[in-house]
Formats: sequence, structure tokens, C-alpha cells
Amino acid sequence: MSSLPESIRRFEPSRRIRHVIYYVAGLVLLILFYTVAYNYALLRLEGVDQSIFASFEFVIQTMTTTGYGQDSGIWSHPLMFLFVALIQISGIAIGFFTLRLIIIPLFTGAEVNLDDRLSPKTDHVIICEYRRDSAILLDELRELGIDYVLISSSREDAESLSNRGYAAIHGSPQATSTFERASIGTAKTVITDAGDANVDTILTVRGMRPDIDVIALTDDSEMESILRTVGADTVLSPHGVLGHRLAEKAVASFSSELRDTIELGGDTRLMELPVSDSSELVGRSIRETKVRERTGANIVGAWLDGELQLPPSPDAVVRPNTVLLVSGAEGALKNLSEFTRPPRSFTEHERFVLVGLGEVGHAAKAVIEESGGEVVTIDVEDRPGVDIVGDGGSRDVLVAAGVESAGAIIIGVPDDSIALLTTVLAQSLNPEIEVLVRVGDAEATQKAFTAGADYVLSVPRVSARMVAKELRGEDVLAPASQIRLVRVPATPFSGSTLGNSRIYEQTGCRVIAIESGDGQTVSVDPQWVFSGDERITLVGADEAVQKFLKRFDVSPTDLAR
Repeated sequence: MSSLPESIRRFEPSRRIRHVIYYVAGLVLLILFYTVAYNYALLRLEGVDQSIFASFEFVIQTMTTTGYGQDSGIWSHPLMFLFVALIQISGIAIGFFTLRLIIIPLFTGAEVNLDDRLSPKTDHVIICEYRRDSAILLDELRELGIDYVLISSSREDAESLSNRGYAAIHGSPQATSTFERASIGTAKTVITDAGDANVDTILTVRGMRPDIDVIALTDDSEMESILRTVGADTVLSPHGVLGHRLAEKAVASFSSELRDTIELGGDTRLMELPVSDSSELVGRSIRETKVRERTGANIVGAWLDGELQLPPSPDAVVRPNTVLLVSGAEGALKNLSEFTRPPRSFTEHERFVLVGLGEVGHAAKAVIEESGGEVVTIDVEDRPGVDIVGDGGSRDVLVAAGVESAGAIIIGVPDDSIALLTTVLAQSLNPEIEVLVRVGDAEATQKAFTAGADYVLSVPRVSARMVAKELRGEDVLAPASQIRLVRVPATPFSGSTLGNSRIYEQTGCRVIAIESGDGQTVSVDPQWVFSGDERITLVGADEAVQKFLKRFDVSPTDLAR
């Protein structure tokens, strides 16, 4: 038997449609109940053996108030009169509910009170004017089990999110009444991403709850001190972080210096190593690379053909632009980086082309210059720091910037279409160039890889991960590849060995570090018996980490970088 089309199997009805489905299903069940009950009551109370279909007709006539007469002469028992009256009253009530919940919203476009859709909130997060892809952040919070209310000044956006099942209301985040509707009295955190209105929003919140934690997101790093002055406890600049990471990846491709590593305890670190096209590892299986024997580092995971393998199959073949997830001491990781990066070394004369000198570009430029590299900047506006004024999507402009001889190009323009075009042009001019791209739409990530990018970060994904880290103590190793790194208490595994815990088999997460109760890092041994006082560090894809947190009901603790 053929399966259902993918579009049908993946169909997710909006909250309003679900309400209609529940309503209709409930109405059908009520009618069936009344039919059977009425037919039974006639037989037991009045001694009349009537067809079930005749009883069904009576119930429909009564509930729709269209009238009846054929049965009125056979009622005599008081309970029959009471039962018929109940059917009549419920029929009228159902008529009003049908009009309010279905007819008016579906056919007249009447406004729906979004507040009525909210469940009681406590210990939740209030999000104000999230200007990125709201669904990505809200899905992140929902998967982490964090309750929330999103406030949007756009009724259209609020209704769209609410109809898709998200807890969203319409209102101004500068009005105290809006926060009262969002139950600020029982909230634990307020997140504001209101742009120029951030200051007003923070002052409103502080006037109502001086003790509540406030997280502010901004695309202007210069606003950090101002936002902290007016009351923000934490200020996040996703564009700055994104630019910094892109540049770190670009420099790391040519430098033996370790960058962007995460300390797991002691001398053990975890990091990503993209494999360049010219690396000697390309074309070999994981087993044939003999990484552990040659360098002392361990390959704990790898992105192969777009799929994360934890651990990778020993027979999996390393391809160009494969990303290895490795752990080990600093010396071991340095040894391994020699095999993954291009044969030429990073020098102070290495040229990097930077397209777009906004917040992302400035952050990337600072990292490159600090590393001693030469950077040529392109921007459509003639502003300080711009070397070539022009469109990065122009072949002539890229040639003028020296793309043909550059080691890497960082594309940080806000327009995804231009970013994709620039990626293709850069690859055509210099097939050996490393291409690192920022995209504003998470769905454009795969398009960028298809266009020839070596590394891609999306603003919505990075922003959501930064917020998740602040709220739950999670750390992010690679937002683009959706790898997560979390440290959790080992309480659920007390008395069990690591091998018997079957963490990987049950969730897909891999334990890469164990910290004993006294703070000492111990070796990852399958025979280690958990006392319950340890903390374990796990790595996995989005779905795997979410599955682990739900299955074992634990919360991440802080993870040092």
C-alpha cells in the first residue's frame, strides 16, 4: 500500500483548526450520547421500544430547535421531561458556541482575543518584539521545556504565531498593561529585542519588577553600556558573535593556533576541525587516517555528507569540507590540525576578503587584524574602513579586491540573495578559496552550502542558541551544524556504570567527559560507576540533546569555554 504524500504526513494544523476539530468531534460524541441515552430512557421509563434512528432524528430536531411532535405524546415520567429539557438547553448553548468559535472567526474575520488562548503562566520567560525568526527561538524554548509569552506590537504577527500554536499576544512592550497580561508578576526573565525601543522596554520592566532578570539583544555593540546602565543584566550581540566566529573559522583554516575550543576539564579540549580540500585525510576512511595513533586526539564525531555521526563509522570516508569533532590535549589537537588544514601556512601576508562592513564585518575584521592577516573590505557605502566601495555580487568588484589570490572570503551582507551570488562568484574566480557566509534566513543555510560555501552561520540560529545558553546554561560549538554541548548532573545514573547507562543507545548523545564530585576530570571509561555526584559532558545534535534532557529530566549546568 502506498504511503501518504509527504505534504499530508507533515501537515500541522493551526491552533484554530485544532480547536474546530476538537469542537466537531465533541459535538458528534455528544449527539451520539444523547441518541443512545434517549433511546434507552424511552424503553426503561416509558416502555417504548423505538428505532435508534428515530431517536437520532429527535435529538437533531431538539438540539437545532427545528421542532418535533412525534414523541411529545409519549412522555410521562418526570425524568424524561428533565432529560428533554437538558437536550434543549444544551442545543441552544452549542448554537452560541458555534457562532462565536467557528462562524465569526472563519467567515467574518473578527478579532480573536489572543490572551484567552494563554494557559496560566508561572516561572516563565517574557519575550518582547523578537525581530529575528521567532519560530526558531520559540521552538528552542519549547523543546527545552521553558514556558514563555511573546509580546508583539504587530497584531498580524501575533495572530500568525498564535494560530501556529505559539504563546503570543498583541501589545506594546512599553505599556505596563501588556506586561500584566503576560503575567510579569510570576515571570523569571524578560528578553527584549525591540531595537531602539529596548531602553523604553527595560525601564518599563524595571518599574514593575526591579528584581527580574533582563536580557537585551542588540545589533549595535556600542549600545551594550547604555542598555546595562538602564537595567539590562545581560546584553547579547548576535551579529558580533557571528562575525567573530566566521573570522575565527577563516583564520583557523590557515593557522596552527587552536581557536574556538571548549575546555572539558584538565588539559582536555573539544573543537571542530573543517577538513580542507587539499588535506591528506581526504579520500581516506576514518580507520585509515589513524588519527589517534598519529596525533593522540580522538575523533568523537563528524559531519559526513550533511549527517552528524556520533561516533563516525570507521569505514566512513573523509570528504572535502568534512567537519571533524575532536577531543584531546592541546598538543594533540595542534598535531591533528596540521593534517586538516591546507598545506600552506598562515602568514602575516595571508589575504582575506571581507564583504559587508556592518556589525558582522567589523567583528570579523578585528579578529583577522589581531591575527596578523591582511584584510580587504568591500561595502556598498563609503564609510571608514572600507577599501572598495561596490556590490559584493559584482565580479569586477571581487576581482579588484583580489579574490583570485585570497585565502578566504567572509560574506557578511544582510541580503541573502547577494550573499549566495557572491558565494558562487568567489568560487568561480578562485576554486581553492575558503568561503564563509552569514545568512539572515535559517532556510538559506543549505542553499549556501549548495552554492559552494565551506561554513555557514544563520543569524536566527545563533541568536536562539545564545538565548538558550543564558536561560539553561547550554553551550554551542557549531550553531550552523546544530551540534550541542551540554554538561549535566549524573544523578539519574547513580549506581550504574557508564556502559550500562546506554545513554548513546537511548538518546544519540555521546559522553565525552566526566567530572567527579571533587571537581577532578576522569577518563571516560565504560566501567565507571556513577555515584550521582559527578557531572557529565555530552555532545549531540539538536534532537539528541533535547531527547536526553526530556528522558532523564535534568537541566544543563554552566559549561566553561
